[in-house]
Amino acid sequence: MVSVGTVVWLSSELMFFAGLFAMYFTLRSTSGQMWAEETAKLNFPFALVNTIVLVASSFTCQMGVFAAERLQPRRSGGRLSFTRWGMNEWFTLTFIMGSFFVAGQATEYTMLVSEHVSLSSNAYGSAFYITTGFHGLHVIGGLVAFLLIMGRSFAAKKFGHFEATSAIVTSYYWHFVDVVWIGLFLVIYVLK
Repeated sequence: MVSVGTVVWLSSELMFFAGLFAMYFTLRSTSGQMWAEETAKLNFPFALVNTIVLVASSFTCQMGVFAAERLQPRRSGGRLSFTRWGMNEWFTLTFIMGSFFVAGQATEYTMLVSEHVSLSSNAYGSAFYITTGFHGLHVIGGLVAFLLIMGRSFAAKKFGHFEATSAIVTSYYWHFVDVVWIGLFLVIYVLK
């Protein structure tokens, strides 16, 4: 039931982001020259590294799900024995990578503000900050979810199906956030 509810909720989130994409494309179609000038200020290599880290976090998240499905909340070997890591170790790594992404977004915002691209500067600034900002808030929501799932695994007397299901549906959300970012990255940084 939790999985179905999560998928239905993610469908509504998909519609939300579809609206953001529609806003972006509409503003872009009416302001072509401004878009060309403003996108030249974007730091593509920086954004690419940030994107690679976020996409890689989907893999670490999935490794955590595999551990949760084995009902293994914690590692059963040494710290560097990756094959014996549990859900908490993989989710901690995912949390670190997600935090790196958010910090990268904050750094990029600082760089763009120094280039006079802000939320209120023009249509491009509004579209850029609204689309990437809402995505960033979703990433932060996912980071909070990872903390809650890991906390629940420590609080549970026995790690069972209920805890594993929570980890699985959290991964659905994380993968969704990653896929949305890939779309945003392609539209904002790659499509000229």
